[in-house]
Amino acid sequence: MDSRRARVVAASSSLLALAAAVAVVAGDLSAHVHGWILAADVAGGLLACALVWFCRRRPFWVGLAIVALSAGSAAASAAAGIATVFAALYLRPRQAVLVGTASLAATLVRFAWRPPGLASYGVWALVAVLFTGVLTGWGMLARTRRELLASLEERAVRAEAAQRQRAEEARQAERVRIAREMHDVLAHRLSMLALQAGALEFNPQGPPSELAEAAGVVRSNAQLAMKELREVISVLREEQAPVLGDLDALLAEARAFGEVTLRGDPAGIPADVGRTAYRVVQEGLTNARKHAPGAAVAVDLDGAAGDGLTVRISNPLSGSASEKGVGLVGLGERVALMGGRLEHGPVGGRFVLEAWLPWPR
Repeated sequence: MDSRRARVVAASSSLLALAAAVAVVAGDLSAHVHGWILAADVAGGLLACALVWFCRRRPFWVGLAIVALSAGSAAASAAAGIATVFAALYLRPRQAVLVGTASLAATLVRFAWRPPGLASYGVWALVAVLFTGVLTGWGMLARTRRELLASLEERAVRAEAAQRQRAEEARQAERVRIAREMHDVLAHRLSMLALQAGALEFNPQGPPSELAEAAGVVRSNAQLAMKELREVISVLREEQAPVLGDLDALLAEARAFGEVTLRGDPAGIPADVGRTAYRVVQEGLTNARKHAPGAAVAVDLDGAAGDGLTVRISNPLSGSASEKGVGLVGLGERVALMGGRLEHGPVGGRFVLEAWLPWPR
């Protein structure tokens, strides 16, 4: 509890105890209680009300002091009840029960010394037992609930931190794989470019036909390097990586777990674009099977050369379907490095995974 809230609670409790003490003293005056009894009642009530301010910080010892004052001062009885609640809220169960028992004993002593009237001592003793039991039990229950909520909040924070760490690890792993594949695939091509460029540099006065041929080789290798770079980013050197032409087999496998519909024609989509699109569909079907088992899944393909390809997978929204798994993190990295965009989340009661991929003319 922050200091400002603690001060508000302490002030409110003290005012409540003071109001109850004033009511008790007014009752004493109406009952013609005078002399040292009234003076002791007033003094005990005022001191108990002042101690309530410190009860939140020292609930055990201050609580016992207030309870002791209530044994001889009816004006301190409300303060004793507040001290009992504070003890149950902030102390261990054994100490809370001890303060509650002391409060009950003080009440029984006060009733024996100054009977409230209107009923027998046994009735008032039963009321005291029930009232003290309710205060202690309610406070202990509230303390247990507060600790449970704090524990659940801490677990949620730890789980969120672990999820962020897994996502970052997935991104780093994807980037490392991409870096390795770029080195393996492009090292030969770039070394050829360096050799041809070196030949041009050391023989600038050669025959024009040879210079033109060497320049053509440089240009050809540069184009091939760009093409291979695009393929590396999209497929990470999966020599047998499936493309959209293999989509029928993937959908047939997914239909063993639920209805899957396909709208759009995968024919004519370039292989490098199709490989990434295939991975998008594969991840979407995996998530649907994991988070919404048995639900109908819709796969949509739409686009054209020059406009790009849109791949959309959707299924009915379930309780966990909006979670961002590691697979989506890696897929987003793959799509982004190809120059595309990946979006996912609930839309109109369905969970939608949508990717836009560049499709050159």
